[in-house]
Amino acid sequence: MRVPPYVLLSIAIVAEVIATSAMRASEGFSRLLPSAVVVLGYGVAFYCLSLTLRSIPVGIVYAVWSGAGIVLITLVALLLYRQVPDVPAIIGLGLIVSGVAVLNLFSKMQAH
Repeated sequence: MRVPPYVLLSIAIVAEVIATSAMRASEGFSRLLPSAVVVLGYGVAFYCLSLTLRSIPVGIVYAVWSGAGIVLITLVALLLYRQVPDVPAIIGLGLIVSGVAVLNLFSKMQAH
């Protein structure tokens, strides 16, 4: 069964967000379980990310992956760590989301 590329990309994004969130809990990789979550999460993220590159251009994949990851990590930091983004941060996030939308909606890049 072939998994659609945007499903794989979504899995990659979620795995990366989980791994990045666990990095703080790993306390510099001194705690075993959170450290294992970091390594496993990034492993899953990069594997799924690599599979998306078979059918989606690398520029699009990376823009969506990094842009969505930044927004989701900001939400996780807000919810778990009470790190509230200020106005410039919110504007920056909006620009990132806008840039990813422009790439996806208007770019003519093709995978080879």
